[in-house]
Amino acid sequence: MTKNVGILTAGGDTPGLNAAIRGLGKSAFYQYDLQLIGFLDGFRGLLHDRSILLDESTLSGILTVGGTILGTSRDKPQNMVVGGKAQDMRDAMLETYQKHHLDALVCMGGGGTQKNAYGLIEKGMNIITLPKTIDNDIANTDITLGFDTALGIATEAIDRLHSTAHSHHRIILVEIMGHNTGWLALGAGIAGGADVILIPEIPYDTKIIANAILERSRSGKHFSIVAVSEGAISQQDFEREQELLEHKADAEDKNKKKKAKEKLKAFYADQSGKTMRLAQELEQYTGLESRVTILGYVQRGGIPSSRDRLLGSQLGGAAAAQIVKGANGVMIAVKGQNTQPVELETVVNIRRTIPADHTWIDTARRVGTCLGD
Repeated sequence: MTKNVGILTAGGDTPGLNAAIRGLGKSAFYQYDLQLIGFLDGFRGLLHDRSILLDESTLSGILTVGGTILGTSRDKPQNMVVGGKAQDMRDAMLETYQKHHLDALVCMGGGGTQKNAYGLIEKGMNIITLPKTIDNDIANTDITLGFDTALGIATEAIDRLHSTAHSHHRIILVEIMGHNTGWLALGAGIAGGADVILIPEIPYDTKIIANAILERSRSGKHFSIVAVSEGAISQQDFEREQELLEHKADAEDKNKKKKAKEKLKAFYADQSGKTMRLAQELEQYTGLESRVTILGYVQRGGIPSSRDRLLGSQLGGAAAAQIVKGANGVMIAVKGQNTQPVELETVVNIRRTIPADHTWIDTARRVGTCLGD
C-alpha cells in the first residue's frame, strides 16, 4: 500500500538540501512505494497547504543546485505571526497533514527546526527530521548537511586573503559564520593556515592575540590572518555575560527578571560589530594596519560539495527506509560512515559545541596557532 510522505525545509538554506530531497524522492520511487508531497517555504507552507507533488521530473537536475527547491522560512509553528498576531498554529498544520493523508512528515533543518518539529509530534503527527546547518552544531550527529561546503568556502577565502595580507603587511581578520559554535572557524582556520583562530568555546584575551602577532612580526613575518567565529567572545565579555545570566536566573519577581532580560538583550546587541572593534584594538596594540572581511551568507550559497551531495543522498535514502519501517520522532543522524535514527528528544535544546579536548583544538595548538588564551 502506497504511503504518503510530506517534506519541508525550514530555517536557513544550506548547500545539499536539494540532494537530500532528491535522495528521499528517488528512494521513494525506485525502492519503496512512497508518494512525496513537498510543502513550500517551510512550516508556513504546511500551514497554508502550499504543496506540490514531487515526481521524477520535479527532482531531475537538482542534485548540483544550491539552496532548496521548496523554499524556506524561519516560522515557528507554536509561535507564528498570522494576521499580525503570534499564535500557536499547530492544530491548523495538523489539518493539512490529515488532508493529504500523510503517513509521515520529513522536516529538514537546524536546531530550531528540530525543536519545532518535535512540537508537531505532540499534535499527533509522525515526524522524521534530517540535520542540516552550516554551523555543524546539532546534537547527536557527527556532521550536518551543508557544513562541508561552507567549510570549503571559508577555507578558500582564507587562502585568497593570504596574498593581500602578505603584500600589504597587514592584519587581516576574517569573520566566519557558525552562530555560537566554532566548528567552521576552527576547521577553516586550520585548513587555511590562519595564525590566530578565535572561537566561542575559548574566550580570548586581546593582549595575548596582539603578542602572538608581534612575535610573528619580530621573526620577520609581517602579516597575520585572524579567523574569527561570529560568536567569539573576549574573556571580559564572557565574564560579564555569565554575570548577567546569573542575575536573570536569580531574579525572583517579574520586574527584576524583566530588567535582567533587558540588560542581557542590550549586552548581546552591543556584541554586533565586535570584529571591527577587535581590529581597532589590535591596531592600537601592534601598530600594524588591519582589515576586516566578513564572509556572511556567501558561505551558504553556491554548488554543494561532493561530500554534501553524497551526504544529502545518504540522509534522504535513510529517511525513506525509516518511513517504511514506521519510525516516528527520530532524526536521521550520521555516525561514522553510516546513518542511524536517534530519538528526537535527545537532539532538541542541545547545542553541539567543540569540546576542550577535541582533536582539532590539539592540532591547532601543535602547529603554533594562537587561540587567544
